Amino acid sequence: MKNPGTIHAFGEHLRTLRLEKGLSQQALADQADLSRPTIQRIETAHLCASLDVLASIARGLQVPLRELLNFPEANQVESV
Repeated sequence: MKNPGTIHAFGEHLRTLRLEKGLSQQALADQADLSRPTIQRIETAHLCASLDVLASIARGLQVPLRELLNFPEANQVESV
């Protein structure tokens, strides 16, 4: 992986969005037409999702793709 910090930050963001929607990994997987291990591997930064998978996850979460991809990267410092 070329950007492990980003992949890890995305996984945390996905987990947060999923929990905010009150979904288990299996429920999201079912709604996104993916396997539960795929969701688990993305959330734990063991898998870098393709655009096709990201689009399926956004559909499963019922959020725009841009919202799914709107997360702070691990190495970014927020302005005060």
